[in-house]
Amino acid sequence: MARIEMPNAQGAREADMLFQLGMRYAAAAATPDDRVAAHKWLNIAAMGGNAEAVRLRREMAAEMSPTEIAAAQRAAREWLTRH
Repeated sequence: MARIEMPNAQGAREADMLFQLGMRYAAAAATPDDRVAAHKWLNIAAMGGNAEAVRLRREMAAEMSPTEIAAAQRAAREWLTRH
């Protein structure tokens, strides 16, 4: 996965916002698409330095199939490429 570089204070705020987005999808994770979206945003937040995102991403992955995890990782890479 690509490494995202964020400035200190701004990066922490951005990682926290991405974490919150991941949490919203995780809370509604009734469908595979929600789990993929939650994992994607938690993955990006984790890369930005949000430690809680690392833990929750791991928990989400435990409930996902390998195909869903791969889709989430692909989506995260695509987002990082565009932003």
